[in-house]
Amino acid sequence: MIRPPLSGLALATCALLPTSTPAHAAQVEVLHYWTSGGEARSIAELKKTLAARGVAWKDFAVAGGAGENAATALKARVMSGGAPSAAQVKGPAIQEWGQEGVLANIDAVAKAEKWDSLLPPSVAAIMKYKGSYVAAPVNVHRVNWLWVNPAVLKKAGAKAPATLDEFFVAADKIKAAGLIPLAHGGQPWQDATLFESVALGVGGADFYKKALVQLDPAALSGPAMLKTFDTLARMKAYIDRDAAGRDWNLATAMVINGKAGMQFMGDWAKGEFTAAGKKPGTDFLCVPAPGTARAYTFNVDSMLMFQKPKADDQKSQQVLASAIMSPQFQEVFSLNKGSIPVRAGVAKDKFDSCAQQSMADMDASSKAGTFVPSLAHNMAVGSAPQGAIMDVIARFMNSNMSSKDAVAALAKAARTR
Repeated sequence: MIRPPLSGLALATCALLPTSTPAHAAQVEVLHYWTSGGEARSIAELKKTLAARGVAWKDFAVAGGAGENAATALKARVMSGGAPSAAQVKGPAIQEWGQEGVLANIDAVAKAEKWDSLLPPSVAAIMKYKGSYVAAPVNVHRVNWLWVNPAVLKKAGAKAPATLDEFFVAADKIKAAGLIPLAHGGQPWQDATLFESVALGVGGADFYKKALVQLDPAALSGPAMLKTFDTLARMKAYIDRDAAGRDWNLATAMVINGKAGMQFMGDWAKGEFTAAGKKPGTDFLCVPAPGTARAYTFNVDSMLMFQKPKADDQKSQQVLASAIMSPQFQEVFSLNKGSIPVRAGVAKDKFDSCAQQSMADMDASSKAGTFVPSLAHNMAVGSAPQGAIMDVIARFMNSNMSSKDAVAALAKAARTR
């Protein structure tokens, strides 16, 4: 069971916290895996915001493993009875923790600040357990991007593809020009990132939701899924032989330096381009993955709150949640990380053209019902079926498995619990 919010924890109470840090400041211990340069700068800003509201930040950073190491550390802490105030957790894992009865209710601040009207409904639902907010969303990453080097296209006489048919036309021209059409890293999560964008392009958002969110057996076994694997098999022919084990940023570097023409990757790839001094629209193009312009696969970072017995700690969690959802923090975090703010009401003028397109597409897809959670990035299904599905995709990408056999294996994997 989730404890109801204690009286006096409304936002009005939080606003009355002193603006200078008292001698015995309240604190929040936060377990996270934001350890890269841009992420660390963003965390530093959040610490400043909390300090101004009288709350000290106790850091519990766990690097590596794309969050797996942090998840292991969190489980150990909770099982020992020493849960942190908050932890970086996302997607269905929020519901899994909710079932353990260890989460704190932060409805007081969410209702006072009208989170329901500020967040896309799909995101708000993920942040709740049994109808109550238990987590604060930090940002949104769009996963279904295609990153393109326009100089490579010009050399090959090709154009940026808007459809899957156009993708293969461009890929053939790039290959004929002696360059690598598709930069890719042969790691399971990268294979799954490519797969989900292809599935969305082949079958559309309704198919994607039925197959990869609802795990509907008919959708998983049907003709659209067979076509997805057929399309993926064609794409394998445009990936170089050295892709196995390659990190995603090294694949991005292939596009940056003109060795490859295109890469399917989330918007964190933009950070590699900008770090190399490249400008969007001139030195690189960000276009929706072929066939997915009207849809949006999202990856949302969030801070999950855990039950704390002391009233001061509970109040500090409320302050942390409010700070995370503030327009100021949402802006600075996304500017550093390459994502976009998850809440409405953040000014767009500091964001580049790729981010502004992402903002517009998020709004449009949310209204159209084509805003869907990323399978590859822990947003769509629980960890057990996700792992089994990703294993099938990786086997397909690294063998001569037929599309028919892959579909059968995928349907079986989706039943994993």
